Amino acid sequence: MAQAHGAGPGGAREQALLRVQGVSKSFPGVQALQDMRLDLRHGEVLALVGENGAGKSTLMKLLSGIHTPDSGEFFLDGQPCRPEGPRHAQRLGISIIHQEFNLMPDLTVAQNIFIGREPRGRLLLRDGALDDRARELLDRLGLPLEPRWVVGTLTVAQQQMVEIAKALSYDARILIMDEPTAALNDAEVAALHDLIRRFVRPDTGVIYISHRMAELKAVTDRITVIRDGRYVDTLDTADTTMRDVISRMVGRELKTDAGPENVREDRETVLSVRGLSTKTLLEDVSLELRKGEILGIAGLMGSGRTEVARAIVGADPVESGTLTLHGREVAFKNPADAARHRVGYLSEDRKHLGLLVEQDVKANIGLSSLAERFQSFGFVRDGAVRATSREFVEKLRIKTPSVDQTVRNLSGGNQQKVVIAKWLVKDCDVLIFDEPTRGIDVGAKEEIYELLNDLARQGKSIVMISSELPEVLRMSHRVLVMSEGRVTGELTAAEADQETVMAYATRRPDGPSAGKPDGPAPAGTSRSAENPR
Repeated sequence: MAQAHGAGPGGAREQALLRVQGVSKSFPGVQALQDMRLDLRHGEVLALVGENGAGKSTLMKLLSGIHTPDSGEFFLDGQPCRPEGPRHAQRLGISIIHQEFNLMPDLTVAQNIFIGREPRGRLLLRDGALDDRARELLDRLGLPLEPRWVVGTLTVAQQQMVEIAKALSYDARILIMDEPTAALNDAEVAALHDLIRRFVRPDTGVIYISHRMAELKAVTDRITVIRDGRYVDTLDTADTTMRDVISRMVGRELKTDAGPENVREDRETVLSVRGLSTKTLLEDVSLELRKGEILGIAGLMGSGRTEVARAIVGADPVESGTLTLHGREVAFKNPADAARHRVGYLSEDRKHLGLLVEQDVKANIGLSSLAERFQSFGFVRDGAVRATSREFVEKLRIKTPSVDQTVRNLSGGNQQKVVIAKWLVKDCDVLIFDEPTRGIDVGAKEEIYELLNDLARQGKSIVMISSELPEVLRMSHRVLVMSEGRVTGELTAAEADQETVMAYATRRPDGPSAGKPDGPAPAGTSRSAENPR
């Protein structure tokens, strides 16, 4: 748990730093919040948790002035206040880091951080002074970014760092963090938590939204639970268990026994990759995927996990290597070509690469199978698309008032479920899931895990890429570990544990493990980069 920030019993001031009372908000067809309440004490980190669609992001958008409440009151230091827009909220000292990035890809890191607040001369912007301000901020926050890097060229994790720097560049008293660690590895999460502890003072506070239950114990003082747009309870982090929190979140019993079943080694090899290399990162990557198997790919940020998936489906150009599908050599021109061969790719960036956010749920679910399942004589059979969409909305528990709802209006987790539904309708033989549970709440995660296992039992072959190591270990029949664009280890489910995987993930491809510089590869591995299969 976080160290006391003056928010523990007897340590908090009677008057809350921020109080939300009786707040309601509705959208067309959706009651997002009903009689919501929340209290943020001076000097505390308050977790806000709930399933996808519970109303967390809506409440934060009300606090940051993006939406206007239908009813209810807000108090800052006991005084009534109502943010009238994002700028006004910032002047009140309320700053937010959104779950979905709000960055300008063609601008630099420095320009994104200080957009609208750039130092100016008589006629022109002072680029040198802007970079100096950004450098000072990045150094103070300990973020490994350069002011002149163009944001559109950065990884998802690096873009998240830019969002953090942008939020902390304001003189904020209340910092709202909506899933700030979804794209960060363990080291980056620890650095962020250190930033939070340094930010929290007797006159500041943090509202921290996260689906990663382990983080709550590490960094928060209290936990407020909401469900279906209503307040449920507030718990002291030190005096509660995550099971208590989860039971309040979901209001139902969860199945937590989902895990991989044994897959015989004599099963058909569905997908085989040999010597895959690209100009930018990958070098001599090989893997095999058997029928009914979940192959996990682990590694630190920049290790090449996503690049392998993109190279396989033709999203990135391949310099050398061969790809064999059902015993026949293939070379996909692009992801659409891969889909025609029943190889589906679910990108980690669902907003830009997985969805048509301005279209409705029905259009997105039917998109990948439109020509082969839902067209007759050139006309789309709307009734068939609608019926199939309703089936998968129910099967995946997608929270939407109807299949005609615009995808942009869904929560992040429900958007992810729509992407998954799209590829399930396609009925692919091979499915490559890149961060399948990013931004998804704990209840929905269990449903996704059970879904992946069901697909494997049906004979589907799955590649699962995840930055959450416990997820990889839980779900994979085998684990492939990458570092600096190469495979450094391959482990069976029985051999894989966190220590062994991390030893391989920090291993230089041409040298010993970073954790054991003088030692050999971790014992017990079945196949390593030095002893390939």
